Amino acid sequence: MLCYQPVMEGKRPLPIGRGSLHKLLRRKSTIAFLMTLPLLTLILGLVAYPTGYAIYLSMLDRTTTRFVGLANFAYLVGRDGFWMVVWQTCLLAITAVGLKTVIGFAAAHFMHNIPTRGQRKWRGMLLVPWVIPPAMSILAWRELYDPSFGAFNWVLVHLGLDRIFWLGETGWARFSVILVSVWFSAPFFMIMYLASLKSVPEELYEAASIDGATWWQRTRYVTFPMTRNIIAITMLFSLIGSFAGFTLVAVLTNGGPLGTTQVLGTLAFLVGILVGNLPMGAAVSLFMVPVLAVTATFILRGIAKRGSEG
Repeated sequence: MLCYQPVMEGKRPLPIGRGSLHKLLRRKSTIAFLMTLPLLTLILGLVAYPTGYAIYLSMLDRTTTRFVGLANFAYLVGRDGFWMVVWQTCLLAITAVGLKTVIGFAAAHFMHNIPTRGQRKWRGMLLVPWVIPPAMSILAWRELYDPSFGAFNWVLVHLGLDRIFWLGETGWARFSVILVSVWFSAPFFMIMYLASLKSVPEELYEAASIDGATWWQRTRYVTFPMTRNIIAITMLFSLIGSFAGFTLVAVLTNGGPLGTTQVLGTLAFLVGILVGNLPMGAAVSLFMVPVLAVTATFILRGIAKRGSEG
């Protein structure tokens, strides 16, 4: 039998079970969960299942018929060539993200200090590299790097300098990949930092100026503390994209010369798809997970710590 609550203030009594359900449905957390449930289901289907299947696949042999455990990972760890790819991935990703941060922060300050009417024009022009489809822009950069007919070598020749094999020499090839990555993603950093700068109260700058603070001191003690969470999140987002990146290296250098620009994404495609060893390709791709997990944990923990202190 259902027990009824006493009548209060002229309201009709509700069964205890129905009353508890009614209260549960009125909670904001419950409403929020129900509204995000379709998205959570979609994420579970499109992310969790492929990730779990990749882990399962990485523990099979090349024929995908025999379970070998961690043998594929042990094989990769024992190969010097694989560790060279890991080092190159870290080098290209960290260097590119560092340069994007500096250039994006400088461009955001430039945009923030010009008149509002002129900001629209500059924002539109500086966002062009980011809105162009990556494959199209990277093909254009390949033409610029062409050793015989490229614009860069044309300028060098007219300046009396020697031609450079941009994509044919190890150092220059890595430099070329980093340059294109910075050119493509720096506008995203700029627009994120610009939005963060707009949220900093002008009163803080005025108070710092009254106290005699220089430009660098205002930037260090006012701008950076107020925007460092956005800086950290943007760097994390770009770092994940750089580690998992495939299009840039695949179209620009295809991992050459002699594999000196090969990254984990292109190596996983090479081994898994072109060579036909899907379990080994899955093992290569999963090596990105621990590195990115540690990096994300470190950055997000710093953000949470600063938020609790604030």
